[in-house]
Amino acid sequence: MNQHPGVIGRKLGMTQIFGEDGTVTACTVVEAASIVVAKRTVEKDGYSALVIGLGELPEKRANKPGAAFFKKAGVTPKETLRELRCSPEFAAGIDVGQPLKLENLFEEGQLVDVQGITRGRGFTGVMRRHNFKGYRMTHGTHEYRRHGGSIGTRMTPGRVKLGMKMPGHYGSETVSILNQRVAKLLPDQNLVLVAGAIPGARGSLVVVRGAIKRAGGKKKAA
Repeated sequence: MNQHPGVIGRKLGMTQIFGEDGTVTACTVVEAASIVVAKRTVEKDGYSALVIGLGELPEKRANKPGAAFFKKAGVTPKETLRELRCSPEFAAGIDVGQPLKLENLFEEGQLVDVQGITRGRGFTGVMRRHNFKGYRMTHGTHEYRRHGGSIGTRMTPGRVKLGMKMPGHYGSETVSILNQRVAKLLPDQNLVLVAGAIPGARGSLVVVRGAIKRAGGKKKAA
């Protein structure tokens, strides 16, 4: 389980930055102005984690339990809450109600894992959803050019097997991209620029945290 420090943020879109040698890097801009609203401890909950809030929620839209929860943390109601596992040592150094500062979590050149929800594409066929090749376009073919073919197994077992690739809803899935590089940090604007693309539409929620499968996923100690 990934317990490296991370943040939640909003995907603002893509841009590009130019290196000193003239190289161009396409980057995804993530606005990560998140704040800690609660903590999970090993003694009380059996594990260590931070509950992070993002975005402002009007007080009239917060129910009574939620309003009491935010009041106890000493913060305004938040629109989105996410729980991120972390080490007990890292959680001990963070106070409830304190914003997560990007310069304390990441550094330029560090490898991170990014996670987002892909754009929904509605009901699609097998060629777009599963990248089927399709049927031949000649020799008298009728009405089967974009079909998936046979789905049955005749008499035995006489049913469609589970997991058969068929038409259906495509997109709106949680997808993780591993080992992306932090291209640039703008702590004063709460922006982190990640090299490459991040799943999701503009304005969607994304999670950025240190890479779990590579040695460069953790920020080096000062």
